[in-house]
Amino acid sequence: MSDDHTHVQEFFGARAAAWDTKFPDDAPAFEAAVAEFGLRPGDRVLDAGCGTGRALTPLRRAVGPSGTVVGADLTPEMLARAVAAGRDGAGALLCADVARLPLRDGCLDAVFAAGLIAHLPEPARNLRELARVVRSGGRLALFHPIGRAALAARHGRQLTPDDLRAEANLGPLLAGSGWRMVSYADEDARFLALAVRQD
Repeated sequence: MSDDHTHVQEFFGARAAAWDTKFPDDAPAFEAAVAEFGLRPGDRVLDAGCGTGRALTPLRRAVGPSGTVVGADLTPEMLARAVAAGRDGAGALLCADVARLPLRDGCLDAVFAAGLIAHLPEPARNLRELARVVRSGGRLALFHPIGRAALAARHGRQLTPDDLRAEANLGPLLAGSGWRMVSYADEDARFLALAVRQD
């Protein structure tokens, strides 16, 4: 396992037990983002970097009983919290690295990724891996329950022009990774960038 992966596991593993209680008011933002994502009944969707599984239930509601929901996360402690919260009933859980997914090419209709992009060690390569498992025309949602400025303030930082999630940086990054950005919202109450898989 690489140092990046070890760092991510240690960071989130240490925070897993208190994660949901630390951010108790995020559920409506997750619901709204999934609704805007536009999933259809029967769709096959991956929650990449699913953490404690807060998106799994709204994703399941969106795709219905005929759909497929899979949550993948690198941190066993986070997945254990998802199970403890009963969210594994909404989808299958995989302890897997989103940089090397154990999934077939083009097997999914969509990928939902909450708070993931800032933790990707090689964003372009990692986004290409997400594109690999999505069919042509499938969709990607990069989401965070608060916007970039609010998140930076929470961590006592200033926004900088090299922020990966800035629209001017994210659009070209996605375009070079098999995606075309179709909408971008960065507000205090949410961050949501939607993209479509290109051939």
